[in-house]
Amino acid sequence: MKVVTVLLLAAVSLGHALHRGRDYLLDKVCQEINSMGKDNYRSLTIIMNSKKFSNATFEEISHLVKEVVSLAETCCAQGADPNCYEIGSLALSAKSCDENSPFPEHPGTAACCTEEGLERKLCLADLHQPAKEFPTYVEPSNEELCEAFKKDPRDFADRFTYEYSSNYGQAPLLVLVGSIKSYLSMVGTCCISPSPTVCFLKEKLERKTLSILTLMSNRVCSRYAVYGKEKSKFSTLAMLAQKIPSASFEDISPLADDSAEVFSKCCGSMAEDCMQKELSELTTKICTKLSSKDERFADCCKGKNLMENYLCIYSLQPAKSPQLPEIQRPTNEQMCHDDGNHHVDQYTFEIVRRYTNIPEVFLSKLYDAANNVINGCCSAVDSIACLTSKRPQLREEMFKFLAKASELCREYTDLTFLEFKQRLKESFSKTMPSATPALLTELVEQRANFASTCCIVNAPPVYCGLKINTEVGHTCDHDSCMLI
Repeated sequence: MKVVTVLLLAAVSLGHALHRGRDYLLDKVCQEINSMGKDNYRSLTIIMNSKKFSNATFEEISHLVKEVVSLAETCCAQGADPNCYEIGSLALSAKSCDENSPFPEHPGTAACCTEEGLERKLCLADLHQPAKEFPTYVEPSNEELCEAFKKDPRDFADRFTYEYSSNYGQAPLLVLVGSIKSYLSMVGTCCISPSPTVCFLKEKLERKTLSILTLMSNRVCSRYAVYGKEKSKFSTLAMLAQKIPSASFEDISPLADDSAEVFSKCCGSMAEDCMQKELSELTTKICTKLSSKDERFADCCKGKNLMENYLCIYSLQPAKSPQLPEIQRPTNEQMCHDDGNHHVDQYTFEIVRRYTNIPEVFLSKLYDAANNVINGCCSAVDSIACLTSKRPQLREEMFKFLAKASELCREYTDLTFLEFKQRLKESFSKTMPSATPALLTELVEQRANFASTCCIVNAPPVYCGLKINTEVGHTCDHDSCMLI
């Protein structure tokens, strides 16, 4: 684990070095490449840049890594010019701004290139691409792995490191580094084993916990990066309320708070075991609180591997909502009181568990709309008058939204895909009687693709957030209305 720890310290220092001056930067770079060795330094550079530029090609990342490592190696050599790194890094910045640059492209590059010197370097260093919401990495067969490994072990390691880092880049750095190191060790061991199949079975079983940890931490941290801490509480509240709608707000709310704390603490943590330790403890809390209330949760919690248990819980389909009494809405006075958030969260929880067929990416629109109105009114001179005026319209829009989303996702869930598309065609034909067959086909395919991506458990929040706006449209013509 020593190498992993060294890699971690390097990543921390790389993140801050440019802000501390030229000499500090050179000292840190040389300390890192000398303590890690060129190969480990190079591997870390692949990981860090593949995380930052998740949509870049392998060739683009390779060009960048080659330049960065070469610069460090040259300028940290015995007797190198003290200005070597400063001159080289400025040249690297200039190359990044060339119209034929071989490095990863980014929309912000042009703006950075209007700067000069240190400001340009800092600007370019801060650039990154959005994390992938649709992982593209598919693990090859054991035979394909070994064929690629034996053909060129270094190229295989580089390509895997790039693919894995760009697909799981939101996982905490140490989790990602440890998972990559473990996987490459497995391939290196099994591909020279006299019984590769047996070896792979044994090794994959041993690294199963780490594989699940990488997968799950990437998922939860990707959502946390989009939502932030407060909205992450709502996200977990909605997820658990839909999976076990018979549970009470008092049962689920503390678990949502604990989840947000774990993500806040561990997604950017430099502690070696933060995510595994905290996620395991969270799973134990969830199982202790909810197993007795739902048979499916109880089944998920039977296993001894807590990471497997968490994955099982996370993957559970929403349950059907039971018969519940009429929702008690908070008063205007309660909403702007010190514990107003508690009342709003409880009201939102009651709505969510009555609409279990609506994925959380739709419900997050409710969260945003409600908070915009509440925050605006509670900071107004006359908060009660503001809420009295705006809440009826908000409530009307919310239930229009729920009706539309429920109809779309219920049909997608209840019907076969072909039946769903036929239903869409019939619906569009009624609302657009003059549409051509070609236009109808286009509309049906567009809406079907949208539903198949966003009417599912754990749908991608950024993609679906935008698609909900464009595919479903507005529910009214006023500026304060919800976009759905």
